[in-house]
Amino acid sequence: MVGAGPAGLAFARVLHRHGHPVTVLERDSGPEARPPGGTLDLHEGLGQLALDKAGLLARFQTLARPEGQAMRILDAAGTVLRDWRPRPEDRANPEIDRGHLRDLLLGPLDVRWGRGVTEVLPDTGDGTLVRFADGRQETFDLVVGADGAWSRVRPAVSPVTPHYTGVTFVETSLDDVDTRHPGLARLVGDGSMAVYGVNRGLVAQRNSGGHVKVYAQFRAPVDRHAGLDRADAEAVRSVLLSLFDGWAAPVLDLLRHGTAFVRRPLHALPVSHTWTHVRGVTLLGDAAHLMPPLGAGANLAMLDGAELAESVAGCHGALDETVRAFEERMWARAARWASVTTAGLERLVSPDPAEALALFDQVQPS
Repeated sequence: MVGAGPAGLAFARVLHRHGHPVTVLERDSGPEARPPGGTLDLHEGLGQLALDKAGLLARFQTLARPEGQAMRILDAAGTVLRDWRPRPEDRANPEIDRGHLRDLLLGPLDVRWGRGVTEVLPDTGDGTLVRFADGRQETFDLVVGADGAWSRVRPAVSPVTPHYTGVTFVETSLDDVDTRHPGLARLVGDGSMAVYGVNRGLVAQRNSGGHVKVYAQFRAPVDRHAGLDRADAEAVRSVLLSLFDGWAAPVLDLLRHGTAFVRRPLHALPVSHTWTHVRGVTLLGDAAHLMPPLGAGANLAMLDGAELAESVAGCHGALDETVRAFEERMWARAARWASVTTAGLERLVSPDPAEALALFDQVQPS
């Protein structure tokens, strides 16, 4: 297994539950090597199903935040257009911080940290060869690439690389928001808040511990602002405030009080990305079906990992045929979600802000 993200850890944890050995290779030096990212909503039939297969659903429910399902939509003037709040019993898509999810999945797993993979060569009879950044190499019966958008495993099965969607996110965050910025805490609420304008949007997501992630979204060429020094927070802040000039002051305060900025151009793989099956190698999650980040990616990645692990655990020696059959199922499911998220991104960051509101009206409970 290459990659210790949601897909890789779900795969490893389910195999571990079935008593099968698995080696997890991760280029990061350790679980705390970089910030884990924001919050995730895990869907009942996707991410939560994967956790159930791993025997972790009950523990997840003690960590999850059902109140995080709340969603509020404002217009650029600050008027609240929609305010969806979950019912007390609603656990269809509860939120969990990525760091908490990672720690839950890690559990007893033995991860080889600091093992960056540079190349994978398909099985020619002696196993699949993995080459590492430190010059070493090792062979395995099956190499599963769960190493994200810019996968080093993907070239072993597919020449396709992600393309730019036309939308860039710039991420910032606020800490201890309830104490330091109580007005913004009320604005965001218990879950998420979003404001949409012409070809741009501003989304804030509450995490645990008073932490709020903020995402400025806009359509622009991929190299727009690429040279801006992200270490110069004030320069980035100035550019973003100019992009959202004229929006309500409380909304812009989410940018004014941001502590650091990270530019994230959104890339995606083709909606129906498939490959000719290669013995001894396969892909999961973003490595297989990178799509716009509209709530499906991590859920699909985890279910990919859990289902492949169950299939491998019960294959009784027919490993290659088992992996081939799994790929067919994964491709069909991923194509449906990739189509939905690609169309969703077009509507959320569009010339007509009413499209974003109409999309939420379709997906939020009445």
